[in-house]
Amino acid sequence: MLVAGQGPVEENALKFGHGTFLLCLENIYKKVTGRELKYEALIGKPSTVTYRYAEYLIKEQAEKQGWKSPIRRLYAVGDNPMSDVYGANLYNNYLKSAHQNQVQAGVKRSPQAAMESCESILVCTGVYRHDADVPSKMKECTRETVFHGHRDFCFDPSLVEASYIVPDVNDAVQLAFKKENWS
Repeated sequence: MLVAGQGPVEENALKFGHGTFLLCLENIYKKVTGRELKYEALIGKPSTVTYRYAEYLIKEQAEKQGWKSPIRRLYAVGDNPMSDVYGANLYNNYLKSAHQNQVQAGVKRSPQAAMESCESILVCTGVYRHDADVPSKMKECTRETVFHGHRDFCFDPSLVEASYIVPDVNDAVQLAFKKENWS
């Protein structure tokens, strides 16, 4: 069974995402036209562009609400380690790299642009099902898993390891509140 989007997933269902769709599209295009499909940008998870846009929207909303404190952490909540967690961790690496580049260049960051991290929170209500054995074996399991992501992404097993694993979205929100001392 092929499942696209959110919703209940059968126990043995296989969920393919954006990367698999693009792979199919590229192959169909080549078969029909005899040429490679060329595109300029990849949007969607796990692309950092998606997370940068989310950061922009969150900062914009905070400004509209009159929030004076800079937002230092993003919390990305999802049910799919291969797209949601992978993308959040990829963006976290991007943030670290950007900060390191600024430090090396001697550039001072403005307080409003001081995004420090993107924490990945994996919920067990969709694609991912938490097993007692899974967290300890996640690395070995994902190394042997076929990566269904897009060709522009090299698979890095460490990026599918969530910062936190919680039962559902409510627990994810409560965790973020606790981490930010809002509870």
